[in-house]
Amino acid sequence: MAIASRHAAPLLAAVAGYVDTLGFVALFGLFTAHVTGNFVLIGAELARPGHGVLLKLLAFPAFIVAIVAARLVARACERRGRSPLPWLLGGQTLLLAGFMAAGLIASPVTASDTPLALLAGCLGAAAMGLQNAAGRLSLTKLTPHTVMTGNVTQLVLDATDAALGGADPGVRERLRKLFWPVLAFGAGALAGALAFVHVGFAALAPAIGAVAVLAWMGIAD
Repeated sequence: MAIASRHAAPLLAAVAGYVDTLGFVALFGLFTAHVTGNFVLIGAELARPGHGVLLKLLAFPAFIVAIVAARLVARACERRGRSPLPWLLGGQTLLLAGFMAAGLIASPVTASDTPLALLAGCLGAAAMGLQNAAGRLSLTKLTPHTVMTGNVTQLVLDATDAALGGADPGVRERLRKLFWPVLAFGAGALAGALAFVHVGFAALAPAIGAVAVLAWMGIAD
């Protein structure tokens, strides 16, 4: 039995917020899901040198390689008449497991430029690259679930229209679809930070489990 899309979008949003924040806390300010945010941090590091530049530089090509791999997998599946989604989410599950394993072996991570810290960061970025790609390739009907800026903007616009009495049924439906992923992303971010503080990289286990369940059960429209 597949998981309904109305439940899958908040779950994936929670995973994105959870992993992104955990990576940020664990690996010296690294964004794994919102990878372009690393450009801002790289600029800040150049202005006021600290640590973590190499890790942030390597995360971007890792993210890109994962997206290229997702496209190749999707094309191969299309030629065979199969959905690429189980492969993409299955790959994300494996990469997240690798992220956790590298982090656990490296713990405590006291420097951002050690081989295991770099490996952990790249695996985390690649995992979230696959989730971003899955959203574009196989989950186009779902609310975007990795970067929330556009969702929050649209949510506030629609909420304003609803408050002013100018919202048609379509706007109210979009409000419902946007609200839960935004809330789930925020809750996931808080949970990711708190979980890492208490159990370290082992806190990635719930995210791995959630993505594995989606890969196994599938997502229904």
